Amino acid sequence: MALTSRRPKRKTSGGRYHDYQKKRANQARRLPTLTKLGDKKAIELRKLGGSRKTLLLECNEANVYNPKEKKYVLARIKTISENKANRHFVRRNILTKGAIIETDIGKARITSRPGQEGAVNAVLIQ
Repeated sequence: MALTSRRPKRKTSGGRYHDYQKKRANQARRLPTLTKLGDKKAIELRKLGGSRKTLLLECNEANVYNPKEKKYVLARIKTISENKANRHFVRRNILTKGAIIETDIGKARITSRPGQEGAVNAVLIQ
């Protein structure tokens, strides 16, 4: 069965919405890109309108911003230490926005969406 970004079948009260149309191609969506820790691996997809999107499948480097020095540094990611999106993502080493990563220059919080943007950007935590 295809995944769609339509409204749910059930209301918040538990009642059922009645379908007024079938699934449409423009409502289709993909499975989430769970970016893992590893050697860089990315794919490019064609989006609606012909533009391209880079999906990051694996990555081990991040563009880390240091607010004190106001500079970006390319840092190597050692491990993921915390992830509020899902606690099991830490064990599986999955990079998502908001995850706390351990780098060679210190701890950083991911500010980009690696599976959607094709890069890992982060801000150093003091």
